[in-house]
Amino acid sequence: MTPTTDSTEHPNEQPAPLLQASGISKRFAGLMALADVSIQVGAGETVAVIGPNGAGKSTLFNCLSGVLRADRGTVTFDGQRLESLGPTQRSRLGIARTFQRIELFGGMTVRDHLMVAERARSGRGGLWSDLFRSSKPTEEEYARCQAVLDLLGLDDVEDRSADSLSLGKGRLVELGRALMCEPRLLFLDEPSSGLDRNETEEMSLALETVQREHGTAVVLIEHDVPMVQRLATRIYVLDYGSLIASGNTMDVLEDEVVRAAYLGVAT
Repeated sequence: MTPTTDSTEHPNEQPAPLLQASGISKRFAGLMALADVSIQVGAGETVAVIGPNGAGKSTLFNCLSGVLRADRGTVTFDGQRLESLGPTQRSRLGIARTFQRIELFGGMTVRDHLMVAERARSGRGGLWSDLFRSSKPTEEEYARCQAVLDLLGLDDVEDRSADSLSLGKGRLVELGRALMCEPRLLFLDEPSSGLDRNETEEMSLALETVQREHGTAVVLIEHDVPMVQRLATRIYVLDYGSLIASGNTMDVLEDEVVRAAYLGVAT
């Protein structure tokens, strides 16, 4: 009799990671920005990438999101190789990104920012018609925008110009714009940069809500250690373009090599 296979025969088998990056290397002229860096992210997981300034964190994000093409290495998302795909193509697969420097359109309302992202996702209408509001939203588009506004607590400022908001609210608008793309994986480059304690708390709560309600996997570059401890289950540590540590959040933060390189604590 031919034996049959059943998933219950391997109860401890781990699911394949949502994102698998292996041997990522990138050189700029004579500078080795990344040297053989490998990371993986599971579905619905929050992972942090930390390290001192100039460690290669944003370069890694750029390679993973398609802004830059790595010199060597492979990137696989949900079983699909990404090396030949640009940012737009990766976005359509379910990968979104925010940047350290906030970028909002002057004079556009919060809702307009989300609507532009929705139109980009669906391919309906042109960018310039969206910017000048010459294309009326459909009921479905309006409902999708409202859901994200409610999720992030932006419903009370939806009709305000986004560039008139506090930095904390502005970063939530950027997060909302990314969420309109319905990402399965979200790269956040220093989401607490420039925020005060209350704004950082607001951002942390928003990210917890996004993960809880949508199961979105999150990879964040972040210098705020309490925020990392709160949100991330695992950490990757970069220093001079090389991966020097990875693992459980608390174990990594207590590692002497990490404390010396990142936290400035002598071993």
